[in-house]
Amino acid sequence: MKAKIADRIATSVLYFIAVFIVAILAGLVGYILVKGLPHISWSFISSPPQTFKEGGGIGPQLFNSFYLLVLTMAISMPIALGAGIYMAEYARKNRLTDLLRTAIEVLSSLPSIVVGLFGFLFFVLSMGWGFSILSGAFALALFNLPLLVRVVEDSLRAISPAQREAGLALGVSRWETIQSVLLPAALPGIITGIILASGRVFGEAAALIYTAGMSSPNLDFSNWNPFSMNSPLNPLRPAETLAVHIWKINGEGLMPDAASVSSGASAVLILFVLIFNFSARFIGKWLHNRMTSQ
Repeated sequence: MKAKIADRIATSVLYFIAVFIVAILAGLVGYILVKGLPHISWSFISSPPQTFKEGGGIGPQLFNSFYLLVLTMAISMPIALGAGIYMAEYARKNRLTDLLRTAIEVLSSLPSIVVGLFGFLFFVLSMGWGFSILSGAFALALFNLPLLVRVVEDSLRAISPAQREAGLALGVSRWETIQSVLLPAALPGIITGIILASGRVFGEAAALIYTAGMSSPNLDFSNWNPFSMNSPLNPLRPAETLAVHIWKINGEGLMPDAASVSSGASAVLILFVLIFNFSARFIGKWLHNRMTSQ
């Protein structure tokens, strides 16, 4: 009898904690959306910001955020894929693998501001790239690598050993088994992790203040020459992202309508992060059903 009562109390406490956490999250997201959605329009999303007058938008900042996201994932994904395959399929239990796992743990626990300061010292100053999209992308790649390596490794380890043995029993080499059997089976988990990591990168600000910068040149969206300073595709130009823009306008307070711009930009940021998270679940489930014929 006492055991049943204790079990019910413990279950009730756990349910209360779960509901409390969900309520806090829903309250924060709801507050941001309620404050920001009335300020969102096509003009707000597509027009450039204004400094000393009302009516500015977030067009260049939104483009910079997506461009930086694409470059970051293009840099980090091949490295994470190779490291995850090595850790899951080839690495033996020795000092080297222990050192690698420790390095991954340390890197994943670093605050983003520390990654940003390292990026400032190495990519901005030592490499001579200055405040640029390229500096920000490499800094965010370092910030994102531990998560992506874990995602790839865990997705491969979750596959049944029987699938590995079946491939090897057919006379297929180990790499061909990984390439033809394991990676397709692990793809739903890897894709889900990539999308979730993309949402994390999209909302990052601290690491970008010291690497990508807090300003953007006047972009000419008809100029797609990546070597032109005013081209949106130039990776060596400074780029203020949406998250940095929100921080900047609240810190400077120069805009007459800073509150409304900040609310609208925050709502746009939250909406895209929610889209990343919900699409990760949907795409992961769809790929799993497609590849398992369920």
